[in-house]
Amino acid sequence: MSLPHAILTALLEKPSSGLELTRRFDRSIGYFWQATHQQIYRELGKLEQAGHIRVLPSPQPTRGQRKEYEVLPAGREELASWVDRREEPRAVRDPLLLRLRAAAATGGGADLDEELRRHLLLHREQLAAYREIERRDFPPERRISREDRLRHVVLRGGIELESFWITWLSDTLSELSGGPGGPDGVRPDATADGA
Repeated sequence: MSLPHAILTALLEKPSSGLELTRRFDRSIGYFWQATHQQIYRELGKLEQAGHIRVLPSPQPTRGQRKEYEVLPAGREELASWVDRREEPRAVRDPLLLRLRAAAATGGGADLDEELRRHLLLHREQLAAYREIERRDFPPERRISREDRLRHVVLRGGIELESFWITWLSDTLSELSGGPGGPDGVRPDATADGA
């Protein structure tokens, strides 16, 4: 996925100003495709120059006011073409995995357990946030259209990824502490809510 396609998707869902777009990235698209505010504004300029988006006409002078962008037909065509392209799955690039491998190579990493516990807590919090979004925005009776179902399966992907990380981190902490259950016989995820 590329940032221009993420921006085109967001603008097709709702024309927005750059500021509104960055806020929407922080609240939704940013869960699976992150970008800084500076990157978003820079990409908006490129998309406008390429004829994929335009600034919506404003009844007042635009100087000092927020510009709202909308997707033009060429931008919709580009996004539709990108949706239909084939792409190979990408390899996982997570610094934590590399740090564990580096700890094995250097014999270091004495404080990694604390970092693993911190990551476990963060993934539990993210999972809870995703489940709340699913409960609030995607009850079964609201998953009627194909578009709603597509949005829901993206969220389910996030839920499944967080569930994976919670299980993996719990198992890793258990293994590093001496095996199943660790030294005290209690798995690190014993309080997780079913994940």
